[in-house]
Amino acid sequence: MMVHVPRDILDRIAKLEREVRTLRGRANIRPALDSVLGGDVVIGRGGQLVAQTPDDVRTFVVGQTADGDWGIGLGREDGSRALTVGDEAGTDAQMIRMFSRDGDVIVMDDAYADGYLGRPWVPVPMASAVPITAADWSTALVGQWWVQHAVLIAHITVYAPTGTTCEARLVMGSGADQQQLGAVLTASDGAEPSTTVRVTRSMHDRAHGGGAALRIQTRRTSGTGTGSVWCWGLWGVNATSAADAD
Repeated sequence: MMVHVPRDILDRIAKLEREVRTLRGRANIRPALDSVLGGDVVIGRGGQLVAQTPDDVRTFVVGQTADGDWGIGLGREDGSRALTVGDEAGTDAQMIRMFSRDGDVIVMDDAYADGYLGRPWVPVPMASAVPITAADWSTALVGQWWVQHAVLIAHITVYAPTGTTCEARLVMGSGADQQQLGAVLTASDGAEPSTTVRVTRSMHDRAHGGGAALRIQTRRTSGTGTGSVWCWGLWGVNATSAADAD
């Protein structure tokens, strides 16, 4: 018995070969990944999404860093950092930091004090000085502090002429709520000493956005001369350790 062989077998084989070649070619064609029309793109389990220039300079990265934390980084095409979110300063605070083109941090939250500004440092305006003639404490300089930072720094100088002793101190609040911050600064017989008063969060106990009156008070404890007091600067600054934020 003879096997039936279709007359067009060669044509059928040729057609199958063409279809196989087409399927093989399509299997090697990758679709363009230039849009997401629905759903989420998930970067996880140690992965990162990176954008970089033709010179391999990273300008954007999001995901898990080499240090193990998760964060975001924005950079300039010259390789300098512009903005980061992640663990900084040896903490797990997940800080946000903005950098100048020279690499200095110009904006950041506080690494140790949650809820407070780190940079920029913000000055507290103070009124002009007045002569020191009263024997009792009286206000020479006053300003209103709207709390942005966990730490406050004040630079003060007091002067007393010959034969006279004068004192100055920094206080917060008024009346029954008045609280001395730091030690009393004393000048005698032509001296002009200066001091820096550093006020941490445990000393002022003010939340971010709260208000407090700040006063530099003076008094003359001996003699008849007229003394003077200056405030060279009063600034809110960032904490430098966990102890500052307690």
